[in-house]
Amino acid sequence: MNTKHQLLLLVMLLPVVLRSQASPKIQADTIPGTEVGFQMTLISGGSFLMGSPETEPNRRPDEGPQFEVVVDSFWIGTYEVSYQEYNIFRDKSLDLPPSDTVEWNVDAFARPSPPYEDPTFGMGKDGFPAVSMTQFAALQYCKWLSQKTEEFYRLPTEAEWEYACRAGTTSTYYFGEDPEQLEAHAWHYENSDEVYHKPGEKQSNPWGLYDMLGNISEWTLDQYQEDAYQQLDSLEEVNPWIKPTKLHPRTVRGGSWDNDPEDQRCACRIESSKKWKERDPQIPKSFWWNTDSPFVGFRLVKPYTQPTPEVQAAFWGRVLGD
Repeated sequence: MNTKHQLLLLVMLLPVVLRSQASPKIQADTIPGTEVGFQMTLISGGSFLMGSPETEPNRRPDEGPQFEVVVDSFWIGTYEVSYQEYNIFRDKSLDLPPSDTVEWNVDAFARPSPPYEDPTFGMGKDGFPAVSMTQFAALQYCKWLSQKTEEFYRLPTEAEWEYACRAGTTSTYYFGEDPEQLEAHAWHYENSDEVYHKPGEKQSNPWGLYDMLGNISEWTLDQYQEDAYQQLDSLEEVNPWIKPTKLHPRTVRGGSWDNDPEDQRCACRIESSKKWKERDPQIPKSFWWNTDSPFVGFRLVKPYTQPTPEVQAAFWGRVLGD
């Protein structure tokens, strides 16, 4: 048995291990020092076919070839990161110490610069998902939350995101092949009234995750490459990830209120663009905000097995240049 098959067998057994540990499926957390909460769902590791078959309607070349992927267990946000959560990070006056006994230097963290214009475009703040941040800003939020909670949070890899979205299914959508059913599961261009909506108004996927398709697209960790799956398949590793080497393009997933229904498929990949900053008049343009992407936000991931401080430091050094 080769190493990949041994790892696959181990990951396939993880759900049994997790059940024996009586780990909760849902974890409700609160940002320390605040009353703002967020919810994570436990996803048991396993394997799946990533990408789409050549016969899938509206399939694009960058969705193949399909290949077998193995991912470790992880927690993922039940919902996308909300405006209330992100605003604590934005506004240091809201960023209180985790407790009365913990020293907390709010000036020790990089903060988003003021946006050139309202990042929500008037579509809604309280109770709505956070939008218009760059991937850099989303990662900085993850780093801030990691240090505040002393648990490691980050963005999902493309592989983790698709595994969580599919929720054990192999069809075009996690609910099957019928695009007519998309109405019950996703906000898209034809039913959104050209605005995003509050999380959880549509049906969840089989693993209880909301708005994995539609509403707002979500940043992943990966550099976008059209031939990514050819490269990842040849690596034969667990938790594959196309590590970024340049600012654009990066990969977003899930489609949004501004995308057509064919972009709401589990396998659909969208590449970031410099055009998402087209109206930003600043020189240099903001590292924190996109003036033209009120359709992009993000969702948190927390590895089930927390990495060591050394591994975390190396990760932030790679993705943020720390």
